[in-house]
Amino acid sequence: MAGLQLTKTKLIGGVWEGVLTGVKGEEPPTLTLSHLNETLEGPDISKEADQWFVRVAIPTDRIADGVQTFIIAEAESGETLASFALLSGSALTDDIRSEIDLLRAELDMLKRAFRRHCVETM
Repeated sequence: MAGLQLTKTKLIGGVWEGVLTGVKGEEPPTLTLSHLNETLEGPDISKEADQWFVRVAIPTDRIADGVQTFIIAEAESGETLASFALLSGSALTDDIRSEIDLLRAELDMLKRAFRRHCVETM
């Protein structure tokens, strides 16, 4: 179904939610959810006040260390409408901490250079 657009509205309580636009007719298209090239239980689609809402309950057995990417697609054409990724694990924590340490070091260097500049220009 050409012209479909799925816009994320929120991710809360393990449920990804979005609004589906471009639906022609009264029946919603069939959507698929996939993870690691495996098709999972499809998203729930409901209509409220002339809008189509899509809800995807994230399967808890698919949550693991690293990056887990989920893809929501239109079943008939295979067109990807949306995707989301979950990131977790100690490797990411170390990576984020090293980035913060680097930023702190750069900020300290800039503060010293700025102070030196202020002293020299007075």
